Amino acid sequence: MIVNEQIKASEVQLTGLNGENMGIVPRDEALALAKKLKVDLVCTSLMSSPPPCKLISRGAAKQSAIAEKRETSKKEQPMKVKEIRLTTHIEDHDYDTKLRQSEKLLSSGNAVELVVRIQGKEGPKAKELLERALKDLAAAGKKQTGIQVSGKQAVVRVLPL
Repeated sequence: MIVNEQIKASEVQLTGLNGENMGIVPRDEALALAKKLKVDLVCTSLMSSPPPCKLISRGAAKQSAIAEKRETSKKEQPMKVKEIRLTTHIEDHDYDTKLRQSEKLLSSGNAVELVVRIQGKEGPKAKELLERALKDLAAAGKKQTGIQVSGKQAVVRVLPL
C-alpha cells in the first residue's frame, strides 16, 4: 500500500473523503489537502496514469490493508480434506449422523473423503452405499473423483459447492 509521500506520480486522480470525485490534481496539492484535513492520501492502483488516490482517515487505511491481507491469506490456504469412515453394515441412525457430519464439513468449505472399509466380497455393497451417500450429499457438494474400489476400501472425494 502506497501512502502520502511514497506516491511518486506528479498528478493523481483524487477521490474525497465521502467518495466524491475531485478530478486530476497535482500530487503536492493532494498532499497539502490531506495534511489540512488530517487524513492520509492512499494510492489504490498503480496500473493507470494518473494513479487513482483516495483521502482516507488515519489508521483506516492501515486497517483495511491488514483486513485485505488476511482475506487473501485465507483464500490461499489449501482446501482441507476430512475423512469420514463408514462400514457396509452401517445402521440408519449412524448413516444419518455421518451424513450430517459430512454436510457440516462441506458447508464450512472442507472437502470430504468418504471411505468404506471392505471385508471379503462387500465391494458392490460398499459402492452402493457410497452412491447413496453421494445422492444424499448432492445439495452440499459434488464428487471430485469417481468411486474407487480397491483392496480393502472404497473411496470417493466430495468437494463443497
